[in-house]
Amino acid sequence: MKQANAAAIWLAAVLMAGCECLPRTRCVPPSSPEIDIQPRASTAASYQPIAGKLPESPAPFEGVAELSADAVVKQVLSRNPSLAQMQAAYQAAAARYPQVTSLDDPMFGATFGPETIHPDDPGVEFASRLEISQKYPWPGKLRLRCENAQAAASAAAWDVDDMRLQLIESARSAFYDYYLVYRALEENQRGLELLDQFEKDARARFVAATKEKPVSTQEVYQIRVEIGRQNERKLTLERMHQIAVARINTLMHARPDAPLPPPPKQLNVADALPDAQALRATALSQRPDLQALANRIAAEEASLALAYKEYYPDFEAFFMYDRFMGNTTASRDLASMLGVKLNLPVRRAKRAAAVTEAEARISERRAQLDRQIDQVGYEVQQAYEQAQESAKIVRLYELPKEGILERARLSVAAARPAYRNGQIPATALIEAQRTEVSLRERYHEAVADYYRRRATLERVVAEPLAPANP
Repeated sequence: MKQANAAAIWLAAVLMAGCECLPRTRCVPPSSPEIDIQPRASTAASYQPIAGKLPESPAPFEGVAELSADAVVKQVLSRNPSLAQMQAAYQAAAARYPQVTSLDDPMFGATFGPETIHPDDPGVEFASRLEISQKYPWPGKLRLRCENAQAAASAAAWDVDDMRLQLIESARSAFYDYYLVYRALEENQRGLELLDQFEKDARARFVAATKEKPVSTQEVYQIRVEIGRQNERKLTLERMHQIAVARINTLMHARPDAPLPPPPKQLNVADALPDAQALRATALSQRPDLQALANRIAAEEASLALAYKEYYPDFEAFFMYDRFMGNTTASRDLASMLGVKLNLPVRRAKRAAAVTEAEARISERRAQLDRQIDQVGYEVQQAYEQAQESAKIVRLYELPKEGILERARLSVAAARPAYRNGQIPATALIEAQRTEVSLRERYHEAVADYYRRRATLERVVAEPLAPANP
């Protein structure tokens, strides 16, 4: 009798201990040392209606004389809320681990018979039943749930890295847009100053005109029309400048109209790109979206194995002290009971459907991975060819003697004295000046295109291309 009581006490302790009595599993909680998430107080005050403007914060570039792409990237990565959003998604995925790997809470039950509180028969004692139970899944189910949660959390961590790459590309692209419009405004101002000089030349010719060499006032008006066109272009560029500033500030989670330092005066395009085949190999080994898909396939495979485990029953062990059956003094030794319950997995149709669903999801994920691998190769090749094209275009403009910029400059330099001497009309002079301004803007656009496409190439390769200019 004492042995039965000891066994009952031991089982009760096991039931109360829950998962601590299970064998240790090799599955460890997911962690990501590169992701630093500070805990925040979750209060109703944190979610009050927005007051209509962004909170004031110190200017990120206060005291900076010249803006650089690396400085913009640093500020965007530290301030942009998209990265915090993805980090929170990872934190939520990692928090699933202790939920899915824990046993259910033990159950406790108590029953009594009211009519036995004061029974008429003095030999009848108070009838009561105390019960404690604990559910245990079939061996292996907790481990598979652990693997599923761990793979899903790892995929979420790779999503954070993918978002980081996208933000770096967006920050660099926004910076080079800002650089381009800043240089275009300078070229526009330079063109207006040159047109003012042309107008003075036209007035001087008109004053010095003779009957033998008459000069029409139409030439002066023609130059003034061109000045008006350049002023219209200036308005467009000023609007583009404000939008470029707003884009950078928005990426930095700052006021859209916050002032920014000027960009560099010149960006040099001299770095040779690595071989395209090497870049594709790097992308296939480094891309976080591919790693995330591989982790999601592992999660689906764990779900499939778990679906097969559902064909096996789960258990519920219990200890009961029952004084309903023979609630007399002589039958007290019969009150302690040990037992086990298990579900009968006879509904095989739903379990077969769960297996089919899990297999289909694995096929879906694998097809998605194959498609993404093909897309990665295409993206790398496309970005590589576009960056190469932009580099070649820039070199066409920069050639010392045969370059487009030098020829455009020489054309204007030759047209001005020819106009003063009456050898060419004002329209030819204006066309030469207009062509030079347009080509110089196109040159800066080609430089910006090169660096924007280089930023895209770095994203699709998932690795910076060194060395790189500011």
